[in-house]
Amino acid sequence: MSLTHFDESGRAHMVDVGAKLDTVREAVAACAVHMRPATLALIRAGAVAKGDVLAVAQVAGIMAAKQTPQIIPMCHALLLTGVDLAFELEDRAADVGVLHIRASVRTVGKTGAEMEALTAASVAALTVYDMCKAVDRGMTIENVRLLRKSGGKSGEFTRPGEESSPPGLLAPRGEGEPERAG
Repeated sequence: MSLTHFDESGRAHMVDVGAKLDTVREAVAACAVHMRPATLALIRAGAVAKGDVLAVAQVAGIMAAKQTPQIIPMCHALLLTGVDLAFELEDRAADVGVLHIRASVRTVGKTGAEMEALTAASVAALTVYDMCKAVDRGMTIENVRLLRKSGGKSGEFTRPGEESSPPGLLAPRGEGEPERAG
């Protein structure tokens, strides 16, 4: 298998996708933000001083997906048909809380949306860190990964061990006002 972002001379270039057929494509990526349980409780209660963390993280993730070609050099600009973010708050242990983030990106085009989904999940996590750093600078962003992708010449991919969606992933408040219990 050869790397497609290098030409015969070994120089970086943007892959020409002009001859490819437009297909429906979807990518789902995820990551987790580990934090103190007290920080997770503030997020759950909507009591973080900067505002509703999940609502802001959702908007940041959507904006990031749309801007991916501006920050990933060889990424093609895509007309995205949908971007969704979901969150799960988990009280893992007495000293660890985890916010799971899942980003789903859809498009109809000549190239996939994996980078957009990964960027959306990552930027949503970075936004959580930014909004909560005043109370918890020890947060870590972990396990950024592609869960699934479909469409295109390479077809389907599902990360082994993650065939189904994690239970309990929630949309932020405002979309049916879900219970945020972990």
